[in-house]
Amino acid sequence: MDREALIAAIRTRQSFLCVGLDSDLEKLPSSFSKDAAGMLAFNKAIIAATKAYCVAYKPNTAFYEVLGKEGWAVLEETIAAIPDTHFIIADAKRGDIGNTSRQYAKAFFEGLQCDAVTVAPYMGEDSVAPFLQFPGKWAIVLALTSNAGSRDFQHLTDQKPFYQHVLAQSQQWGTPENLMYVVGATQAEALSTIRDIVPDHFLLVPGIGAQGGRLEDVARYGLNKDIGLLVNASRSILFASQDDDFQEAASHAAQEIQIKMRNLLEHHKLL
Repeated sequence: MDREALIAAIRTRQSFLCVGLDSDLEKLPSSFSKDAAGMLAFNKAIIAATKAYCVAYKPNTAFYEVLGKEGWAVLEETIAAIPDTHFIIADAKRGDIGNTSRQYAKAFFEGLQCDAVTVAPYMGEDSVAPFLQFPGKWAIVLALTSNAGSRDFQHLTDQKPFYQHVLAQSQQWGTPENLMYVVGATQAEALSTIRDIVPDHFLLVPGIGAQGGRLEDVARYGLNKDIGLLVNASRSILFASQDDDFQEAASHAAQEIQIKMRNLLEHHKLL
């Protein structure tokens, strides 16, 4: 999905919600078997419950890879169950170089038909550039993450914090048409500075809901003229209930976020 199609989908659904498919077997409702078949059935139910309220899905590959070849099959079938109208992000956080990165890119872009892959930039341009060679596909570079350990390196200062160097340097590798950035919702106070550095790029923002980030702060500091945000929610939607009403609860949780997003877009005169 290219940039214009993504923006159109956001405006049509009046939502910039991304649903994270971090399907932890131990947290599945009791009606599902704690195996690959149960995970797939759960994912399909979640997609059916939320597709009207979101524009993107983000399966975290770790929850699938842990199941071996069966898990990879579940990932393939989960992606196949996502409508073509939705943006698909492989949250894989790959970060190797050269031909290895190209093989990762082919696996996710050609094999799984994902639209985007999260990429760690620690090894520099070599680890990101191969993902930018596929027309209509995106690399989503980890910039400023929401975990406590982000302060170990990302905030280190040499005139300016390390994450700002990542943002500034990486713009030379791609464009707003194929390069996004991960910025955690719990780092909302930094979003205005980030927007000064990358005014036109999309930002993938995890951390609202269970992690405590505030959607209002993300919108205030992160929206741009093309909206420019995909805000991810995972546990707060997937496991809104672990009883038989899990699907209804997931739908309601996604709809609540979508309504807030619509109101914010209207408030900022972006609809």
